[in-house]
Amino acid sequence: MMNKGGGSGGGSGPTAAAAAAALQKQKALMQRVETDITSVVDNFTQIVNVARVSDPPMKNSQEAYMMEMRASRLVQAADSLLKLVSELKQTAIFSGFASLNDHVEQRIAEFDQEAEKTNRLLARIADDASASLKELESHYYSSAQRLTLDI
Repeated sequence: MMNKGGGSGGGSGPTAAAAAAALQKQKALMQRVETDITSVVDNFTQIVNVARVSDPPMKNSQEAYMMEMRASRLVQAADSLLKLVSELKQTAIFSGFASLNDHVEQRIAEFDQEAEKTNRLLARIADDASASLKELESHYYSSAQRLTLDI
């Protein structure tokens, strides 16, 4: 996914810097995902473990408090995952626009080259037509038939 640099062998410049930044961001995002998922699983496991019914009333209130605390942590981890998903969507949208802009700029450059090539071809055709017309005019004005038509 990160091989957009073209394999330039330790290249430098904006492309290499962008690739390094993207790789760093990807690692950070993956670490956040791992941390949040681990937190969700651990807290859910603890909620299930604490949810056992026991006889002493004091222990039940402690377990209820523990369940509330674990549920709160689970909600925080889930919220963090939702924020991460939103961030990934925004990144995908904006990087999509960036690649679209790059593609448009590339196509503009291609069309500019094609327009320049066409202009050169048209200029050459115009020069050839002008030279041919001058040659035809000189033949016409020096021909014997022109002299017989004017009389």
